[in-house]
Amino acid sequence: MPDRPALIAAWARSAIAPHGGAFRALHVHDIGAPVLHALLQRAGLQAGDVDAVVLGNALGAGGNPARMVALAAGLPDRCAAYSVDTQCCAGLDAVAMAAGLLASGQAQVVVAGGVEAWSRAPIRQHRPLTLDEAPVAYERPAFAPDPARDPDLLQAAADYAAAHQISRAQQDAYALHSHTQALAQRDALAGEIVPIAGLQHDAYPRALRPAMAARLPVQAVGAAGDTAATPVGCAVSTLAISTRADGAGMVLMMTEAAARQRGIRPVAQWQASASVGSDPAMPLLAAEAATRAVLQRAGGLALQACEVVELHDAFAVQGLAFCEALHLDVTRLNRRGGGIARGHPIGASGAIALVRVLADLQQLGRAGARGLAAIAGAGGIGAATLVRWRA
Repeated sequence: MPDRPALIAAWARSAIAPHGGAFRALHVHDIGAPVLHALLQRAGLQAGDVDAVVLGNALGAGGNPARMVALAAGLPDRCAAYSVDTQCCAGLDAVAMAAGLLASGQAQVVVAGGVEAWSRAPIRQHRPLTLDEAPVAYERPAFAPDPARDPDLLQAAADYAAAHQISRAQQDAYALHSHTQALAQRDALAGEIVPIAGLQHDAYPRALRPAMAARLPVQAVGAAGDTAATPVGCAVSTLAISTRADGAGMVLMMTEAAARQRGIRPVAQWQASASVGSDPAMPLLAAEAATRAVLQRAGGLALQACEVVELHDAFAVQGLAFCEALHLDVTRLNRRGGGIARGHPIGASGAIALVRVLADLQQLGRAGARGLAAIAGAGGIGAATLVRWRA
C-alpha cells in the first residue's frame, strides 16, 4: 500500500442519457458541474477544499474540459485541472492519476472521474492538404498507425464472436439480462444519481421479451478466418451493443491527513490501478489484461475475492469473453445492469463503473470488502481500478 493512501470520501454520477436524448443541449460542464457539486455536499466539503480536478473526456476535441467543469462548479481559480483522453479508459485513468497526485504530495483533495457530452461533440474533419481539396469528415480517429491493426470496434467484436462461436442467442441473452437487472434495480440506483435536466434514472434500459429481441437488426457479421463468412448465428445485433450516450461519474479522493483535518471519515480506499496495452486488433480483450495486472499489483489477489465486479461492456460478447477468461460466473458481473443497458458516454464510462462498485460496496457494508471496475478502449488499451471498503 502507498505511504499516503488515497481515500474515497464520496462518489456520484449523472443518469446516463442516450445520444440526442435528455442531455442533447448540454455541454460537458453543464453535465459535470452538478455532479461535482453533489460530491462536495456528500463529503461535507467546500469548493475551496479541492486542490485539483482530473477528468476523462474523449470527444471534446481539445481544450481542457476539466477546467471548464471546475470553473462552472465554482471551484477557486487556483484549482488545478487535468483533462485525460485515453478514450474509453479515460475515466479510470483519471482516478489513477488522482491517486498519484495524492501519493506524491501534489494535492490533498482531488475530484476524479469522467464526463462526456457526446450529443454536443464537435464535428470532425481532416484538414485538406491543398486549397482545391475539401475537408473530409470522419467519425473516429485512427487508434493504431497500421490500418490492419486498427479495426472498427463493432467489426472486431463480431469477428471475435465468429472466431469463438459465441452465438447471437448467447449475446442477446446476456444483453437482455443486463436490461432486466437495470430496470429491476432502478430504485436501488437512485442514491448514486444526481438529477440533471429532469432525468433521475438511466434512460436507455428497456423491457424486451426474447422474441422481440430476436427481431432486432443485425449490426455486424464477423469473419471466420480470412475468407469464410461466419453464419448469422454469431452475428452482433443492436441489442448486444452499448449505445452512444452522455453522462458523468466522479469520486472525491483525499489523503488521510486531509480527512483528519476536516473531520471526515472516508468509507473507501483506492487500492490499485492498472492501465495496460494489448493487441490493438482485438481491443475488447484489453479489459481482461488490465484486470489481471491490477490484481497482481494488489498482491496476487484472485478476482473471485472481489465482492463486486463491474465491467463496462461495450459489447455483450466482451462481457462473455471477460467472464470466461477470468473464470467469473457471469451472474456476478454488473449485478445491477452494465454498460449494455446504460449506454456508453465514452470518457465517463469507466468512472461510472467505479461509482457503481462503490455504491454496491456501501450496500454490502462489510469492512475489507473489495470491488473492481474495468474497461477496454480503442487501440488495444485497458484500465482497471481496485477499491476496498473501510467503514
